[in-house]
Amino acid sequence: METRKQSASCAEARQIDLVGYLAQLGHHPVKVKNQDYWYLSPLREEKTPSFKVNQKHNCWYDHGLGQGGNLIDFAIRYHGCTVSELLHHLPGTLSVQGPAIIRENVNREANEHSISILKERPLWSFFLCRYVQQRCITLDLAKKYCQEISYQLKDKEYVAIGFRNDAGGYELRHPYFKISSSPKGITTFQNGAPQVAVFEGFFDFLSYLKVLSPSAQRQMDFLVLNSISFFEKARLFLEQHQTINLYLDRDAAGLKITQKALDISLQYHDKSALYRPCKDLNEWLINQGKTQRKSLKNNLH
Repeated sequence: METRKQSASCAEARQIDLVGYLAQLGHHPVKVKNQDYWYLSPLREEKTPSFKVNQKHNCWYDHGLGQGGNLIDFAIRYHGCTVSELLHHLPGTLSVQGPAIIRENVNREANEHSISILKERPLWSFFLCRYVQQRCITLDLAKKYCQEISYQLKDKEYVAIGFRNDAGGYELRHPYFKISSSPKGITTFQNGAPQVAVFEGFFDFLSYLKVLSPSAQRQMDFLVLNSISFFEKARLFLEQHQTINLYLDRDAAGLKITQKALDISLQYHDKSALYRPCKDLNEWLINQGKTQRKSLKNNLH
């Protein structure tokens, strides 16, 4: 049986300041009038702020949805969790006293040079684990290749999913942003195989592993670019292999690099048609069913 030390009570949860809680999640008011804080709704897409928090009464109301309530009402809807799940995690990562969450519109160039990694540990935080599952990646798979990273930026502490590169830096991901710490670079996994699979980002890499059997994984090397701009630096490693399978994004930048690679050598093979019309492997994984995944699995290697 859980103790109060392990879980917050409903009364304690309702006392958490909603304005501070929203700031922790990366949501900040567009305007403030007396005790009323107006936001773009965290629960849906909109361009005009219609989500109001009254700080005096510590309650919210979404005029677009016609619904409102206290912090518990908001949090279970926002996180898609039960009340008991919320109360269990509030004393840790979800409380207003926990690490704040960075805003989505961060200045990447300024931030990446000022990030200090404080601590790494296995993935644990409720909202990060839920984000992984929303990307259709199993927690066991994510925990094998990713860490939960605490880092400092401009005197504040944050947490994110971290994917380590070969140079010692991290790709940092959160439901509301993506950023990286220095030094930046590629990530490789070597099994001494004659063929290598190449991905832009680590969620595409994890999507590939989810579909591929463990025995097939052991017969391949893997490279995650972490940025399409690292393709030239990756060539030395890639071209040591007989076969180089490209699973890059089907956007302008990804298609351009794919074509460049095909022009360089017959070692390169474009595999992006397998997840057409989706932009990337992870988008495909999220949108497709088991039948389509089985079909893709048969064509991956």
